[in-house]
Amino acid sequence: MERVMNYIGGRSVEPSTGEYIDKVDPRTNRKQKEVASSGPQDVDMAVAAAAAALPAWRDMRPSGRGRILVDIARSVRNSALRLGDIERAETGKPGREMAQLIDLTAQYLEFYGGIVNTMDGDVINVGPDYHVYTRRDPFGVVGIILPWNAPLHQAARAIAPALATGNTIVAKPSEFTSGSLVEFGKLAEEAGLPAGVLNVVLGVGPVVGPAMVSNPAVRKISFTGSVRAGQELGKLAAERILPLTLELGGKSANIVFADADLDAAAEGSTTAFTWNSGQWCAAGTRLLVEERIYDRFVEKLLAYVAALRFGPEDEASYGAITTRAQYEKIQAFFEIARRDGLTPATGGKVASGPAFGDGWFIEPTVYAGVTNDMQIAREEVFGPVLSVIRFRDEADAVRIANDSVFGLSAGIWSRDIGRVHRVAAQLEAGRIVVNEYGGGFVQTPTGGYKSSGYGREQGVEALGHYTQLKSVIIRL
Repeated sequence: MERVMNYIGGRSVEPSTGEYIDKVDPRTNRKQKEVASSGPQDVDMAVAAAAAALPAWRDMRPSGRGRILVDIARSVRNSALRLGDIERAETGKPGREMAQLIDLTAQYLEFYGGIVNTMDGDVINVGPDYHVYTRRDPFGVVGIILPWNAPLHQAARAIAPALATGNTIVAKPSEFTSGSLVEFGKLAEEAGLPAGVLNVVLGVGPVVGPAMVSNPAVRKISFTGSVRAGQELGKLAAERILPLTLELGGKSANIVFADADLDAAAEGSTTAFTWNSGQWCAAGTRLLVEERIYDRFVEKLLAYVAALRFGPEDEASYGAITTRAQYEKIQAFFEIARRDGLTPATGGKVASGPAFGDGWFIEPTVYAGVTNDMQIAREEVFGPVLSVIRFRDEADAVRIANDSVFGLSAGIWSRDIGRVHRVAAQLEAGRIVVNEYGGGFVQTPTGGYKSSGYGREQGVEALGHYTQLKSVIIRL
């Protein structure tokens, strides 16, 4: 049976606990491998390795760090099949998605490797008697705690800017999807990253997370995950005044106005709630439709949903739910919807039949006639489940969209460019996508309003979140 171990200081390291976690294949519900279940001692070892590697990495010319990041990207592209196979098996995603996700992983490394020389400070003119300037310094050792829904893509999004700015890293992937990041760490060192600059510690969040936050050599944490876990992490970090970047949950509004291209909107809105089996924080799971086209639009939407082909096949529209706990949580929401008087227009149950075996598959589910006060419209389901809500006019759409504790993303479908700008300005969300629904680009900053978190990943903006600004004032 394969065992996935920690990767610390350039070598594979067994957990100090001697314990391993069973990793189950979500497509078959059968044991797949064993994953190290690390303890605080393993975290301390990884932090020590990162701290030892920090001075040389921090003091390397930015162009040197940039070249290494680009070389890692090249290695990722050359190893796309191997990385994709690991991630597909661990997450249950269809194989057809792997090329795009591995490409995005490489794009982050290329983007930040290409802009490392732009991180200059400013010269500030306060008169002839002074030379005043600012500079950006890395935090030092950065802890990166990652989710299970898009392992390598999410990892590269945080790792690339942190490395570009001269930090060293201790990364903790989800215990459900650990293999691809361990493999990435090995590839990175083969491509020229010095040992100890990137360390990977495996295990469960309630053990590894607090150990990482409490270690005095860790100077910054980037966390992507649930609101509850983010709140607990924030409480621990507050004891040390430890800076955080948090990307948490979402219940994103996807707004369709009557003047939109309705076919494009119906197709895009289907993707918005079913991509990755609905397991992404920015999923458009609250579909707001103008009332005068509501019935006609729902009919179009259901036709696109009916055409989806989901299951374990490589060419499926979407695959399995990645964890058993999430699979069971989605089913609990079906009962919640029933208690609220809702009947699914389609779906509302697990997929059954020979094609699905014992795997964790959920039918694409659409609830029409939802009101925004219902629990299924308020809470993040994190599965292929859509709530369709009516609105009267532009002001009503904005009111409903903003009536949420979340604010990660939103979509707008309209041909009226004036309306697009008005609505985008009023929506309380960190990313607005117009006339399509996707995840943006590596160049575009992303992050949350309200309970969806704070700080930004992606784009040039992310560099500022992995550095500290210092002013230098010299009397001449």
